[in-house]
Amino acid sequence: MSETGVIHDIGYQRYTGPRLGRGAGIGALYVHGLRAAFGLGRSAKAKIFPWLVASVALLVAVIVAAIKSQFSEFTFSYVDLDDQLSWMIIFFVAILAPTLVSRDLRSNTLPLYFSRPLRAADYVAAKFLAMVTAVWLLLGVPQFIMFLGAAFTTKTGFKGVWHEIQDLVPAWGYSLLWALLFTSIGLLIASLTGKQAFAAGGIVAVFLMTTPVVAVLAQLPSTTANHLAGLTSPITLINGVGSWALDGSIGFDIGRYGPIYAIEAFCLIVACLLLLLARYRKVSAL
Repeated sequence: MSETGVIHDIGYQRYTGPRLGRGAGIGALYVHGLRAAFGLGRSAKAKIFPWLVASVALLVAVIVAAIKSQFSEFTFSYVDLDDQLSWMIIFFVAILAPTLVSRDLRSNTLPLYFSRPLRAADYVAAKFLAMVTAVWLLLGVPQFIMFLGAAFTTKTGFKGVWHEIQDLVPAWGYSLLWALLFTSIGLLIASLTGKQAFAAGGIVAVFLMTTPVVAVLAQLPSTTANHLAGLTSPITLINGVGSWALDGSIGFDIGRYGPIYAIEAFCLIVACLLLLLARYRKVSAL
């Protein structure tokens, strides 16, 4: 008795639409990451922390703008906002980085991503750009609100507005430095574990453990050690770059070592990205 097979047509059709390729995949991951940063498309619980942090930052900006409109001698600059919100940025990054990468490790979705034209570098670029954008918006939007308050209340017309623009643009660059450095560190740590709680704790620990080192080195009798103390912590590293790039208007005295601060910041960002890329190339090869 011979066996015969039967083919049943159940209505499946081949996809005949456009093949969008890697660019569309990177864009989709970027948009998804940016939405996830602020809890969009997720549960109400996921929206609480990011919007709480954003609300506090916006509230500070509104209060500062109101005070400066009434008291011209009040000296709170755009870059001061970044420094005052530094610890909020740390906790924002500690929550956001595991959300973007640790969940993918825990749920084993990376093989699905890499089975498509996406490469490890594409995944890293999309997640990195999404998080940089989110952190920059957290700082840049409140700074813009401060600018609007100052621009509409200036008593010197266009000259006053132009002066505010000259202060705002470098401050946006300073905010971008915060976003680049904190994102690179946060994503690298979060990529090491699929457990979000462990990743968040590790990120906070890195910043907490490096801060006391700065205080110790700053107390040494050596002037050189005092000037270079800020190199040991990401927060003071950024302050040092700001002090050098913005004519010493931020942070502490770094002497003539401003270029060293800038070089270390650049090398730290690049090193974190290279390690992150190596990590995901290893994952994609499994």
